[in-house]
Amino acid sequence: MTALAFRAAPSPRAQAAVQELAQRYGDVPLAKADIVVAIGGDGTLLDALHSVLALGASRPLPPVFGLMRGTVGFLMNDFEDGDLLERLDAAVPSVIHPLRMHGEGVEGDRIPEQLACNEVALRRLAGQSAAIRITVDGDLRMEELRGDGVILATPAGSTAYNLSAHGPIVPLGANVLALTPICPMRPRRWAGALLPRASTVRFDVLDPAIRPVAATADQRQFVPVSWIEVSEAPDRALTVLFDVGRSLDERVVRAQFEL
Repeated sequence: MTALAFRAAPSPRAQAAVQELAQRYGDVPLAKADIVVAIGGDGTLLDALHSVLALGASRPLPPVFGLMRGTVGFLMNDFEDGDLLERLDAAVPSVIHPLRMHGEGVEGDRIPEQLACNEVALRRLAGQSAAIRITVDGDLRMEELRGDGVILATPAGSTAYNLSAHGPIVPLGANVLALTPICPMRPRRWAGALLPRASTVRFDVLDPAIRPVAATADQRQFVPVSWIEVSEAPDRALTVLFDVGRSLDERVVRAQFEL
């Protein structure tokens, strides 16, 4: 029998669901799971993915299957009655690669490597706008971006914070990352860029004493930062499972036609 590990949001609805499913199918420790089932919304699935990443490379990482019992569920499957194991057997896998981030705080303290499945974001901390220099693969691409901040998003994360900042929705097979400004003041009409997925992007915070900036890798925040460097982690593959006809590729395409 497939060994399942359940992860659930703290909401009453998610907790009731996980108790029922764990009783029916069993619930093993994460390190012994064949599949991880995340019950809640996209935040719960993101937490589950980071728990899987924390297992390291000592064994193949188990795929994650999301069941919607939250508020926002772009990456989740519908919560339905029926045989969960049959759904898992028929599920379609989508492979995503997280971003790898490291950097330095304003006091010279090292920011250890972090992985982000959705995006790395730099955001202003004070009333003053952020001022950020952007370098791509060693080439200076923007001397100063002035505004609320900037986002570098994976294709899987392009429909999250990136989309809220009016960034593009990126199909998984496009092999690009989305670089999107947050409320840019200068250059005012710059809408961002699509970069090859192998790119290394460095963000330098200009005048951090007056214009402090926080850096976040998914839900982990570091404040204030001096510089951040981000690239894809091709060696860390994560698999997310979707019901037939509801693959992540299909959802990304569909999202581009929604109003």
